[in-house]
Amino acid sequence: MLKPARSYAEAAAGFRWNVPAAYNIGVDICDRQLGDARALICRDADGRVREYTFGALKKLSNKLANVLVARGIGPGDRVGILLPQSPETAVAHIAVYKAGMVAVPLFTLFGADALEYRLQAAGVRALIADAGGLVKIAAIRDRLPDLKLVLSIDGPGDGADDFHAMLARSFDSFQPKQTRADDPAMIIFTSGTTGPPKGALHAHRTLLGHLPGVEFPHEFFPQKGDLFWTPADWAWIGGLIDVLLPALHHGVPVLAYRAQKFDPEDAFRLMAEHRVRNAFMPPTALKMMRRIGPTPLSYDCDLRSIGSGGETLGEELLGWGRETFGLTINEFYGQTECNLVVGNCAGIMDVRPGSMGRAIPGHRVGIVDGEGNELPDGAAGTIAVRRPDPVMFLGYWNDPEATAAKFAGDWLLTGDQGVRDADGYFRYVGRDDDVITTSGYRVGPGEIEDCLARHMSVAMAAVIGVPDPVRTQGIKAFIVLRPGYEGTPALSREIREFVKTHLAAHEYPREMEFVTALPMTATGKIMRGALRSREADRRGEA
Repeated sequence: MLKPARSYAEAAAGFRWNVPAAYNIGVDICDRQLGDARALICRDADGRVREYTFGALKKLSNKLANVLVARGIGPGDRVGILLPQSPETAVAHIAVYKAGMVAVPLFTLFGADALEYRLQAAGVRALIADAGGLVKIAAIRDRLPDLKLVLSIDGPGDGADDFHAMLARSFDSFQPKQTRADDPAMIIFTSGTTGPPKGALHAHRTLLGHLPGVEFPHEFFPQKGDLFWTPADWAWIGGLIDVLLPALHHGVPVLAYRAQKFDPEDAFRLMAEHRVRNAFMPPTALKMMRRIGPTPLSYDCDLRSIGSGGETLGEELLGWGRETFGLTINEFYGQTECNLVVGNCAGIMDVRPGSMGRAIPGHRVGIVDGEGNELPDGAAGTIAVRRPDPVMFLGYWNDPEATAAKFAGDWLLTGDQGVRDADGYFRYVGRDDDVITTSGYRVGPGEIEDCLARHMSVAMAAVIGVPDPVRTQGIKAFIVLRPGYEGTPALSREIREFVKTHLAAHEYPREMEFVTALPMTATGKIMRGALRSREADRRGEA
């Protein structure tokens, strides 16, 4: 939908939404594609590579849809997908959408308690899992009264039927449901870093709503020869609808590979060997790659675009990206409820360090106060998105109160603090509870963390506010050092002076703690809330 342009103004002026009344994600990303075109390149942990065409995905998804219907799963029923990046994951999503069911992606590293909460909350009736998932499900199966069918891609056992055997006996033709664009398609649970996870219910139209937010930061994706990969799990919105589904919509092949643990050297090698052209890389992954690169492997890469989101990119990472890959990493912004609404496109606009970019064409994004009044440029407030918007969620599953609280009038409140400048660039300040009030100033942790990362000794940093009787809050930094450095008092003084010199006297961390790792969500975001809780316990404030 986004037409190539020579400037941001031209791209925004030439954009028009095209959301038909009847629309089905599964039909769009599979059945309407050329049958003999490559869709998936699946690399196993042992290095074995399998390729799947769109025609193969169509037959397999039709078989699975028939299996689900034959076992009593109907339109609107929720189907859990507890799988890593794999062909079965793509097949499951396509089948569920074509059958008018609702997909519930689930992260394979979730423990039994996390799975139980999500499966119960969504009322999941069918589940597709691997052997590792079955072990977790077996321990909680008696507490999941809605769960009627479990299919295992690793063979039968623990109350599960054999996924592949069931498909082998099924017909490969299926008549997809005529779903409307506003019909429910998936429930993606929020990360739950500030309370219990909530299920964000999305309609089929959400994929169409995501397209400009993928096309823009990936420099007018697709282009000839494009091939997409991300280390982000397909259970999260970043892996699923920032990469897998939009790539298939455009007929672009996707590389499926996700190790149990992210290995930066392996990521360089993988992208070089498979000639990956487009990548979504969470900031944490980029920081880990920066610690070892540039390397000979990185110079073998032939990337055309890298998009990143989840944490603000600073000047250090942007410079490293240009040096290592010869391109500018385009940051973008969104959240599970309303994704990919702000971003950069280096080919047609300046990329400013510390800025998330401008509103993606098609979306109206503003800065508002708590009552939903739009604030002028330069004023700090809540980043908000105006409805109606095709990328916006339908609401929280079975939680109308939380849904209502998410809005102020027609503005969806992200809960993130930010500022928009006169040129329309948005700067992320922090979550509502991340913002630090010190000596009368409101300080966002992102700017301080970016400054800390520019010090030669710092690999990663997180900043929180801690009680201070004089300043209201003081600033404390948790720092992971690069190899070869020791967390001495002298180094602490040096880092403090570095921040004081490069930022401001009121922004340097008066307290500093050297740690071996930082708490992070499964999607790679630093959990400042966990650091605040730990600090409160330590100080006896809980």
